[in-house]
Amino acid sequence: MTRSLLHEARPEPVGVALLEKGFRPFFLCAAAYAVVAIPLFLAGWSGRYAPSAYLPSMYWHAHEMVFGFTMAVFAGFLLTAVENWTSRRTARGAPLAGLVFLWIVGRVAMLAPAGFPDRVVALLDLAFLPALLVACARPILAAENSRNDGFVVLLAALWGSNAAVHLAALGILDADWERRGSVVAVDLVVVAMVVMTGRIVPLFTRNALRMPGVASRPRLERATLAAAAALPLLDAFGASPRVEGPIALVAGVCGLLRMAGWKSRYTLRDPLLWVLHAGCGWLATGLLLRGAGAVLAVPFESGLHALTAGAIGTLTLGMMARVALGHTGRALVAPRGVTVAFGAVSACGVIRVAAPLVSPGVLAPLIVAGVLWSFAFGTYFVLYGRLLVLPRVDGRPG
Repeated sequence: MTRSLLHEARPEPVGVALLEKGFRPFFLCAAAYAVVAIPLFLAGWSGRYAPSAYLPSMYWHAHEMVFGFTMAVFAGFLLTAVENWTSRRTARGAPLAGLVFLWIVGRVAMLAPAGFPDRVVALLDLAFLPALLVACARPILAAENSRNDGFVVLLAALWGSNAAVHLAALGILDADWERRGSVVAVDLVVVAMVVMTGRIVPLFTRNALRMPGVASRPRLERATLAAAAALPLLDAFGASPRVEGPIALVAGVCGLLRMAGWKSRYTLRDPLLWVLHAGCGWLATGLLLRGAGAVLAVPFESGLHALTAGAIGTLTLGMMARVALGHTGRALVAPRGVTVAFGAVSACGVIRVAAPLVSPGVLAPLIVAGVLWSFAFGTYFVLYGRLLVLPRVDGRPG
């Protein structure tokens, strides 16, 4: 089932198509940033280098993995998916280059703020999500299909959580929001993952396996979404773990039950498929660990990293690999190297979950996890970089 991307049957395309669709530049940026951001965090955590004077190292890491890395993947996916959902353009050419520029400026400001006043750092970083919201909202609202309106609300809420981080850094909000704003943003990303996996994973599985009975269960999907959607509200208002824990447990249990009809065990021969199922498993596991923390001695960080390094890492890499192949006209066949990367990113999640339980405060497991993470996304960057820059092999636009 695996073969090299260099052995396509079609002629090699000529030219540059980097700004033809949103997934191209943003997936490239996300992979590159994933490779460098974790080593920078580890250097800061060990006291050897402070990646930012604007936020403490730990909070810079939390902020940049959500509002830097994850939002780049989110932007690439949404800008591409919204065109398919609405049959209307989002951003291409110069407008797309402008969005990428805003994202890069935000990363530079957060990484090297010494040359900017603090308020300018905040403004530069906060400029990207409103621009992305406008690019996505215009076709979504014009299509008059309320099914996708929630993504407009989600982008606005993500911007609000980012604004809360900056207001805390500027001393306007309580300092706890430097951390809480990023946690709320992770909760919002979890909501997005619940929605999108519920839509696409059963569909992709049914199309690939051609087996009867692969289907979503609408009641379970609604229950999972309702419980997950309560978490950002509870975290924003500082709810007690005794209140939040049972709701997270419900979301996790429903997340596992909805996978019962997806026939995950039959996907192991297709890396582009099993990685999505693995990501859904991480999603449910993270929610269960978040809930378990309310009644058992499970550190909050274990549940958080199951959702971030585990679910976000695995699902983003899996979707980046699949979308880049499909939307460049190539067969949905994973190259061998990226299959190894799928395993590496999940192994990173295991270490990040286990570290607070087994060896809290010890740097060595974090270094191993960081190496696995950077290897996984570095592999993607190397194997997929040319695909993201070159035109489609079938000659179609996009």
